[in-house]
Amino acid sequence: MTIRQNIARTARPLLLACGIALAQHAAAAPDAVVRSLLTQDLPDLPGKEVLMITVDYPPGAVDPVHRHDAHSFVYVLEGSIVMGVKGGKEVTLTPGQTFYEGPNDIHTVGRNASSTQPARFVVTLIKKKGADFFIPVK
Repeated sequence: MTIRQNIARTARPLLLACGIALAQHAAAAPDAVVRSLLTQDLPDLPGKEVLMITVDYPPGAVDPVHRHDAHSFVYVLEGSIVMGVKGGKEVTLTPGQTFYEGPNDIHTVGRNASSTQPARFVVTLIKKKGADFFIPVK
């Protein structure tokens, strides 16, 4: 075997691995689109407010691990989503189904169940007034 053939033989797997890595990076999951619907003070619960948002998951969307430091109530409007918190089971939800996250839960799984269809849901959060509703967890 010549030096050129030996280099070609050993370089081929490396080039293939680089190509796969670039393709995966280029095909990174799209971000969710979050829209605020309502923020309302809760006079009977001093220091608390309600935040209602919609979340649109494009096909293949995946959330990073996070928490809310809030009581979070999810209601699926369209599509299919997969949700899960640390220590719990993953669940797949379809329109009309609900999911709850407590203030101490770490949201480990949040994604569109489909790679071809969008999904949309409403989240109602009861949280400390003015506090961020999405806290990344490392």
